[in-house]
Amino acid sequence: MTATFLGDIRRIATLAWPVLVGQLAIIAFGVIDTAMVGRYSALDLAALGLGSSIYVSVYIGLTGILTALQPVAAQLYGARKDIEIGLEVRQAFWLAFVLMVIGFVILYFPGPLLDLARAPEALRERTIAYLRLLSFGLPASLAFRIYSSLANAVSRPRLVMFLQVAALGIKVPLNTWLIFGGLGVPALGGPGCALASTAINWALAACAAIALTRIDVFAPFEIFKHFCWPEWKRQAELLKLGIPMGLSYLIEVTSYTFMAIFIARLGTTTLAGHQIAGNVGAVLYMTPLSIGVATSTLVAQALGGARPAEARTLARHGVMTAAAIACCYGAIVLVLRPLLIKGYTPDPTVAVAAMPLVAIVTVYHVFDALQITTAFALRAYKVAVVPTVIYAIALWGVGLGGGYALGFNVPGTLPEWATGARGFWIANTASLALAGVGLVIYLSFVSRRYLRVKA
Repeated sequence: MTATFLGDIRRIATLAWPVLVGQLAIIAFGVIDTAMVGRYSALDLAALGLGSSIYVSVYIGLTGILTALQPVAAQLYGARKDIEIGLEVRQAFWLAFVLMVIGFVILYFPGPLLDLARAPEALRERTIAYLRLLSFGLPASLAFRIYSSLANAVSRPRLVMFLQVAALGIKVPLNTWLIFGGLGVPALGGPGCALASTAINWALAACAAIALTRIDVFAPFEIFKHFCWPEWKRQAELLKLGIPMGLSYLIEVTSYTFMAIFIARLGTTTLAGHQIAGNVGAVLYMTPLSIGVATSTLVAQALGGARPAEARTLARHGVMTAAAIACCYGAIVLVLRPLLIKGYTPDPTVAVAAMPLVAIVTVYHVFDALQITTAFALRAYKVAVVPTVIYAIALWGVGLGGGYALGFNVPGTLPEWATGARGFWIANTASLALAGVGLVIYLSFVSRRYLRVKA
């Protein structure tokens, strides 16, 4: 048993570390944006927090649908059906085209979402400028997600990592130029980092297109050797898995997005503190996310190769590993949080607002790791509907509903430490605990059922 566990950990780690490095490079975009804009002005930092929350909701919801390609392609790869993989990729590009139109409209006209935040006019104007620039980079982001899903599905995450790390190297100087100005370009503040991200997204998409045509591992799939119109049966299969996956991502992210929107009512300083806590949580999230992606790939390939017992064991070991690492991360952040917060902002009032929130993040992260790794394992089984229901009840019901009740002290009798931004984070932590436990129980049921069916 020990040998099997250690062997599975090595297999997962081999795929997970390139995903982690690549995701850290991408999440570093947000860290860099937050740190640089925080030194530009508190107003732009607040606009970044509000705007990025809206953008991430749209981006994650849409790319979550396209992520359905990964378990589909991974199972086909395990079954050695190469030409079928190429067909699925072409269908995914058609689906991305439709999603691009939907996402662009939402980001370019964000007024209804900003109305919920009741943001001051100055904050509203900066946020709209930020989102409109990002809307032009969304098509490229969706195209790159198809590439990354395929590369991960065929156990080649390094091909994604190299591009993401290279993008990070471009991001820093481009951000500096566009946020603070220079060489004839005026200082753009928060919208400057959006413009930098949009330019980089298109560069990534172009590189991904070249990789799909030039790298040998993709050649057997014959992705661009054939043209096909949308095939409604294949589109339906992708959507059957992709819509609940995208919805689960959307539920997860909007629980955070609406938390930011409601916290915006508490003032710019509180919102800036929340942005720092959220950014720390996002960085920590990358490790269980990478373990989840690696676990999902291996589980799906095992299922495609008709090895359900191996798939069940891999899923269990992946979840255990992510939870153990998350506990270690939480302890480290709790000790180092004053230094972490100081690295984000020189403003002492923002630092004070962030300090208790980052402390809550250390517990929040453990349950976040549990739920995301388990969710990815379930997606390898092409199971997404029940997890989405669990997410809706936990994150929208307990997290968002409970957060509103605590944050604004709806009962009127709550202690001060449980209200305001802390109330929202406490409720969100409880919701992730509920979701994590529910998903673990359901994964056990699904994997046992799959064993019986294949026996």
